[in-house]
Amino acid sequence: MVTGTCLAAGAVCWWVGAATAADVLWSVGTVCGLLPALVWVGLAVRRGRTGVDLIAVLALAGSLAVGEYLAGALIALMLATGRWLESAAEQRAAHDLRALVERAPRSARRRSATGVVTVPLGQVGPDDVLVVGPGEAVPVDGRVVGPTAVLDESALTGEPELVERAEGDRVRSGSVNGGDVFEIRATSTEADSAYAEIVRLARQAGAEGAPVVRLADRYAAWFVPVSLAICGLAWLLSGDPVRAVAVLVVATPCPLLLAAPVAIVSGLARAARRGVVVRDGGALERLGHARTVVLDKTGTLTAGRPWVTEVAVAAGWTAGRVLRMAASVDQYSPHVLARALVDEARSRSLELSAAREVAEEPGRGARGVVEGAVVSVGRREEGGGEPPAWARAAENRAVLDGAAVVWVAVDEDLVGAVLLKDPLRTDAPRTVRRLREAGIRRILMLTGDRPTPAREIATVLGLDEVRAEQSPPQKVDSVRSEQDAAVTVMVGDGVNDAPALAAADIGVAMGATGAGASSEAADVVLTTDRVDRLADAVTIAGRARRIAVQSAVGGMALSLAAMVVAAFGLLPPAAGALAQECIDVAVILNALRVLRSAERRVEPGTRDLLRRFAAEHERLREVIEATRQAAEALSTSDPAEALPAVRQVERLLRERLLPHERAEEHELYPALAAWLGSAEATATMSRAHLEIEGLTNRLTRHLALADQTGPEGTTGLRPEQISDLRDCLYGLHAVLRLHFAQEEENYFSLDE
Repeated sequence: MVTGTCLAAGAVCWWVGAATAADVLWSVGTVCGLLPALVWVGLAVRRGRTGVDLIAVLALAGSLAVGEYLAGALIALMLATGRWLESAAEQRAAHDLRALVERAPRSARRRSATGVVTVPLGQVGPDDVLVVGPGEAVPVDGRVVGPTAVLDESALTGEPELVERAEGDRVRSGSVNGGDVFEIRATSTEADSAYAEIVRLARQAGAEGAPVVRLADRYAAWFVPVSLAICGLAWLLSGDPVRAVAVLVVATPCPLLLAAPVAIVSGLARAARRGVVVRDGGALERLGHARTVVLDKTGTLTAGRPWVTEVAVAAGWTAGRVLRMAASVDQYSPHVLARALVDEARSRSLELSAAREVAEEPGRGARGVVEGAVVSVGRREEGGGEPPAWARAAENRAVLDGAAVVWVAVDEDLVGAVLLKDPLRTDAPRTVRRLREAGIRRILMLTGDRPTPAREIATVLGLDEVRAEQSPPQKVDSVRSEQDAAVTVMVGDGVNDAPALAAADIGVAMGATGAGASSEAADVVLTTDRVDRLADAVTIAGRARRIAVQSAVGGMALSLAAMVVAAFGLLPPAAGALAQECIDVAVILNALRVLRSAERRVEPGTRDLLRRFAAEHERLREVIEATRQAAEALSTSDPAEALPAVRQVERLLRERLLPHERAEEHELYPALAAWLGSAEATATMSRAHLEIEGLTNRLTRHLALADQTGPEGTTGLRPEQISDLRDCLYGLHAVLRLHFAQEEENYFSLDE
């Protein structure tokens, strides 16, 4: 404000003929730029670095020495503007990991001979018996004393499911009691506990972060000595100090002081509009250099909470009825699996009933009376004899898929099994593809989960490596090993990810759904619950850095050309300052190109279609389940008993699924083809529609044959039909699952 006011006021005075007043105002502006510049140079020299500010100091001092006050005022304004932009680009949020520390327990309830007393955590020692109430965090590491403990260990492992720890089992501090009161016998002190180690690791990793070297200073390493050499030669060969000042004026590194910060600030603004908050310009620069991305699994590549994947039912029951009965009881429970059942029931537009006499037993499940029947939801009672064939098949699929099973019983009879799994985010495959396109050469996954589900997800996404059962210290070690080869990005969402985020070159937190501690430790925060914003951030960072380099290099080339002209006496200082301002304008306009959107957005009408058909997919999942259940019925029961289930599937396909597919074909796909640029982009999906309709027609012909009177005067499925009909149903199930997944990943994820 001061340098700009001095320059403008001096221009007004010069315009009205008050040349002396103009010189005074311009010289004041020059001094206002020189004094802080001297401080900046001094600080840089103390750190063993000389940057672009040195030339600015020489140019300002030279302008005052030879009386070129206008040139000095112009340089001072340029210097102040560049510093302001750089400051705006490098505002950094505190890395004090406040949320991580605030979550740590500060006291414990210790059992003594006189009762239970609350003591500071520092007074807890090994062998103390501690009481942990519902919803409380385990204060120190220990072993369970007495009844089984039900724990939420997501802060340590990232996995959302509750786990059980029997008497004598080890529990770690930071775990949260998800059941009734239990007791532990402490095996460590506060300082030696697992949660304290996470806090210590995060602080240590954040403190060891390498300082950021400004892009401008890297180029100044050679631009400054070249400029000073040309200035010295001009003075030496001509004997005219004004020529030397003229060279310094046009040598003032405006492209470095302005172009790089403007491009970086523009990149920060562009990223913010896409839901990506980058803490400072240095982080954006580093992100543009990144070649390795390390991803957490739960909450980053997956939804971070269990979703219903399948509902298996006994004969005479439907998936909708079983789910409605179970959700009617579970709507009163805070359990994460119970919430998943209720959410699924509501997504299918099932009307829940009021339940009476609801009781919940931690680790076992819930029980209540719904419509006069006693409904149990949770674990299957052991010792009740051999489970039926459909239940054994459901249990087998759960083992193969790595899914959790919630059993549903009505009046003590097992009627259904709900399979739940933490599903892959629909935008995760697009994210991986776009990261490859943005120049990321290596993508790996670190997770505290078991190897089998981790490898399954890594295979689907085509990741380069997966490391499972990783503790927070192991995650830090893995990130550091990757940093030896390339600039590394770590992406996570949980408290257990905070140390690795702080250790990485760039930490990226899923801020919309993740823990506050991970956001505190991160350089980049994704404020929307979409992992594909990571690909946006990498693309924007790379583009911002490229344009910053283009602007800086192009501007320096123009400045070098102007220096040569000034060295020959063809460009006086004031004219040189104006020429330098023209160069400034050119590099700033080029740097502002970062703000321009590089990606196409889906039109509102197409977006509405995507949401409509995505909602229909949710409601049609029961049709997919019914096809598999009908196929199983043909394998496990009498064909006559299975025939009603087959007829029900054929009716659902004709009345609900095929109309949905035809509407997609005639409404959604043309809109997507217009946006994607060609109908070929949706051709494979159209081919799947034909396959689905062909299999449905085959199913209809089987039923027509079953209705015909056979040689013995009977109707029904014939033995020769069973094998092909079963293949037809299993084929429909497989094609529908694949087709739905492809549409959700490739098309529905385009909805912002």
